Amino acid sequence: MQRDVNAPRRRPGDALPRVSGGYRVEVLPSIATLSRAMWEELAPADDPMWSRGLFTAMERGGIGPEGYAYLVVREHARVRAVLPVCRFRELRLDGLVGPAERRFLTPVERLFPRLLRVPALLCGNLLGQGHVLTEGGPPGEEVQRLLVDAVLAYARRERLGTVVFKDFAPAELAPLRTTLRRAGFSFAPGLPDTELRLGHASFDDYLAALPAKPRRNARSKMRAFRARSDLRIEILDQFEELLPRILALYRQVMDRADQFLDVLDASFLEAVHAGTEPRRRLVACFQGDTLVAFLLCLFAGTGAVGARIGLDYRLAHDARLYHIVHYAAIDLALASGCDRIRFAQTAYTPKREFGCDLIPQSYAITHLRPGRRAVLRRVLPRALSAGRIRALGPHLAAATDTPPPGPGPHPPSPPDTERPTHAPS
Repeated sequence: MQRDVNAPRRRPGDALPRVSGGYRVEVLPSIATLSRAMWEELAPADDPMWSRGLFTAMERGGIGPEGYAYLVVREHARVRAVLPVCRFRELRLDGLVGPAERRFLTPVERLFPRLLRVPALLCGNLLGQGHVLTEGGPPGEEVQRLLVDAVLAYARRERLGTVVFKDFAPAELAPLRTTLRRAGFSFAPGLPDTELRLGHASFDDYLAALPAKPRRNARSKMRAFRARSDLRIEILDQFEELLPRILALYRQVMDRADQFLDVLDASFLEAVHAGTEPRRRLVACFQGDTLVAFLLCLFAGTGAVGARIGLDYRLAHDARLYHIVHYAAIDLALASGCDRIRFAQTAYTPKREFGCDLIPQSYAITHLRPGRRAVLRRVLPRALSAGRIRALGPHLAAATDTPPPGPGPHPPSPPDTERPTHAPS
């Protein structure tokens, strides 16, 4: 019987060939096979998207990938690097760009039907910023080479032709760039992350520190919300009974998204709610007893993330729901002692008005077959760059420059709600 080329060949603890110098690379099938102490030592302590519990929830949910693995570089018994990867049977590369760019890629898809919907290996963090987890700084040259070789060997073993390093910040990608280029990878800028740096004693102090126009806009939106006596904001620790409604509101946002990679499901949300890490709280807006908006907030150390949003679009615009749940999340992060909160890759105009910096991120992409690699290298970076320009609009320069030490310049007042540009937050 012919084997399904997309079916993974899982061998727990399977080691790739040993190399000189005492190094070896292991392929571990689950976060559960990595010791908690080791993960907590290597993972970013203040990024809830890298908490062990979130990776557990990702593995339990049906949010896109058909499987996960962790490439571990060891020198004798010592762990030198860890890189999470996830396997897609049919990753939609055209889902990484906007609708206009998808039209640009349509002729390519006609000529090469499986080029843009391919078995793929995604390296890094499906839901957050990409990292190679190492101790004491960037990986050394030998570890870099071993890790990239192991990624390509694993992709070949699993018959996953396209390999993508997703959303790596410049400082994270720089140590790997030469090694990746030699291995045939090409590079393209991705959508930037959004980060609000917090150094305020209270939400009122945060508002007072905003430039005049964003401050006036924020107060105007909050007055408009308070004028709606039928609406209220609650901060919830327990929200299991709301999960069906949360999922329905989240799908309203996803239905309007220009770009998509992951789509959260009930099993993922249930696992996040049931877990003890990362810390999670729900900013919930009710109309009477009905949930009409939410922002799921995750916490680790001094960092917070507004991870996913849901809106009832029947009243989102008039009640300023998008802005209101974000203001409540900022207030919550300040009260929780956080020094930053991230809101990911969506709706850049309101987030710049909130005071967010834009954090540049990049893709590294290759294909195991030279012919397809050449086509991808020619068309995909152009499409990704065009999608990025379209999504950022007037904020393109801010996404390219090094973020300033405090809140950057603020654009004109945004509309009350924006069409999301990516898996929304």
